[in-house]
Amino acid sequence: MQLVVGKIGRAHGIRGDVSVEVRTDEPELRLGPGAVLFTDPASVGPLTIESGKVHSGRLLLRFAGVKDRNAAEALRGTLLISEVDPEERPEDPEEFYDHQLIGLDVVLLDGTFVGELTEVVHLPYQDLLTVKKADGTEVLVPFVSQIVPTIDLENQRAVITPPVGLIDLEQAEVARGASAEGEGAEDIEGAEDIEGAEDTEGAEGVDGAEGAEGADRAKGAGESE
Repeated sequence: MQLVVGKIGRAHGIRGDVSVEVRTDEPELRLGPGAVLFTDPASVGPLTIESGKVHSGRLLLRFAGVKDRNAAEALRGTLLISEVDPEERPEDPEEFYDHQLIGLDVVLLDGTFVGELTEVVHLPYQDLLTVKKADGTEVLVPFVSQIVPTIDLENQRAVITPPVGLIDLEQAEVARGASAEGEGAEDIEGAEDIEGAEDTEGAEGVDGAEGAEGADRAKGAGESE
């Protein structure tokens, strides 16, 4: 079975090195010196890795026969493909090859069917699972343990616990509407509290005025006597 393990980026330097977007959890195995890789497009391969190194957080590879920057730049955008035994499994039980995941049923914790897992999207910061829903629309689910707690290969399903609105946009709209109503209620309640405070302050002011006026009158009466 063939798996995409990387994508060639721009040339680096003048000696034929290229940056590579890694798409495998085992780069030391799939992208190590001596590895022979098929390519897409097929016309530029197969490519044999001559050397590799990490520079500023990026993997740089040099392929046999690619000797200068022009030749390296001509490979830009090429997918690197490794031949893998279909029965092979990653050493880490929490890791999976793309072909193990594609085709799984995606369900919620209560068993509700969400859709079919159709693709694994590898991004620099995290992986995303493309899920095709029953209505034909697609959603992207972050492949993290908080949202995808269970991959059950035996039963061919992926269990997800999506946040509100990730799968159903209408739920997100309802949640936003409820939040807005709650904020409005708080504003109104706050306004009543302020109004009450003003009324109380006003009452105290009136009482104070009456008290002062009464004191003046009493003083005046005493002085008359």
